[in-house]
Amino acid sequence: MTNLREAAMTSKAWPFEEARRLLKRYDKAPPEKGHVLFETGYGPSGLPHMGTFGEVLRTTMIRRAFEVISDIPTRLICFSDDMDGMRKVPGNVPQQELLAESLQMPLTAVPDPFGTHESFGAHNNAMLRRFLDTFGFEYEFYSATDFYKTGQFDEVLLRACEKYDDIMKVMLKSLREERQQTYSIFLPIHPETGRVLYVPIKHVDAKEGTVTFDDEQGREWTLPVTGGQVKLQWKPDFGARWAALGVDFEMYGKDHSTNTPIYDRICEILGGKKPEHFTYELFLDDKGEKISKSKGNGLSIDEWLTYASTESLSYFMYQKPKTAKRLFFDVIPRAMDEYHQQLRAYPDQDVDKQAANPVWHIHEGHVPESKMVVPFSMLLNLASVSGAEDKGTLWGFIKRYAPEAGPETHPDLDAAAGYAVRYYNDFVKPEKTYRAPTELEREALTELREGLANWQGPADAEELQSLVFACGRERFDPLRDWFKALYEVLLGASQGPRFGGFIALYGIEETVALIDKGLAGELQAE
Repeated sequence: MTNLREAAMTSKAWPFEEARRLLKRYDKAPPEKGHVLFETGYGPSGLPHMGTFGEVLRTTMIRRAFEVISDIPTRLICFSDDMDGMRKVPGNVPQQELLAESLQMPLTAVPDPFGTHESFGAHNNAMLRRFLDTFGFEYEFYSATDFYKTGQFDEVLLRACEKYDDIMKVMLKSLREERQQTYSIFLPIHPETGRVLYVPIKHVDAKEGTVTFDDEQGREWTLPVTGGQVKLQWKPDFGARWAALGVDFEMYGKDHSTNTPIYDRICEILGGKKPEHFTYELFLDDKGEKISKSKGNGLSIDEWLTYASTESLSYFMYQKPKTAKRLFFDVIPRAMDEYHQQLRAYPDQDVDKQAANPVWHIHEGHVPESKMVVPFSMLLNLASVSGAEDKGTLWGFIKRYAPEAGPETHPDLDAAAGYAVRYYNDFVKPEKTYRAPTELEREALTELREGLANWQGPADAEELQSLVFACGRERFDPLRDWFKALYEVLLGASQGPRFGGFIALYGIEETVALIDKGLAGELQAE
């Protein structure tokens, strides 16, 4: 009998593959620091988006997979680069003029345009933590501002002074010639204005641990690199953070992949061991453009959770992380249904297949039972034909179809009914377009109507599906044209549910009445 650890050591599920790669890092000896450190980064220049959430979720999945195959303790740090200067005003936040006055200020020194926190950076950090807490992540939150100002970064900053020339050589190779003339790995914080300065550094004193520069007015200043008076440019900061914390694993988007050798080399120059990496493909909006914190395009976490469960979002994130994902509202129903399909399959799978099942990774091995006796896509169609304004309407049909089900005993189905009503009213209803049937379709619909009107047995989904097939089999080639006609004439959509199951749920008499309205052109008129 294979146990989970044995299955995990050969599983092709990507979290276990990454966990095994990470374990090789310590095949000779365990880490001196006593744990394996996972890190995710967040730039709070805008509101958190799906990419940020996805990084933490996927990293957590690898962390839990690692804990199956190793007894080495683990930690996860979510690091916010909130000392970064605000380079542009995000387009999706209020009080644009207020923010424009704070350009180049550290994000933790920019006023909060929402008026709820001490700074814009603090507001965005709080939003990130709220999102992460909603999903029950176990993590430690680190603020770059605190990290710099409390001296936790001092040792690596002083080392960066000592290794300044070596780090500059790495950076200059990656820059255009005109950028090389003014570039420095250090960004001083102006003692008077508090702004992050992008100015040439005239002198770095490794012995004293200071930098000398001229500000925009030509005045010369000398500042210690410690105590939060100077920060590192973002690429050196990446590598320096790895060295300072002893990071073992970090994942990031494809747009960072060309910088990986830079991050790694700087980490090594500063005395650290480069971590293991995982590069994921980017998330795209409905137009195929990369989602952005400053634009606010694509689907937000709150929007997803308005129309579907947290688990369905986790399932969407699990799938093919190295493939670009179109992140828009139309991906939600499939994610909901596929997640529950995997839940239903899990109990009957052997341990090898369970280790490869996404729900193991979503629930960290504690997989619940699915109570979704009606698929989400079917609930959407039911909401459509019934014109449901609340989930109570759907429960009237569900109880007839599954008398044993109820909101208390089937909470996931109850929640899904509420999601379906909201999704239908916001996305399906505005796009519904009915059409009249062709003569051939009218003939088939009439036969289906008569078959249902004369139905004597129970509303069995499979037997009803056989009737639907029989009405179309001799008339349509390919047969899918028959089902397409059913959806377009009766449901006002180009695709829909398994129709026998829909009839069983909606009701035989109700479906007869629906066909009558479709044949009479009343659905088009409505």
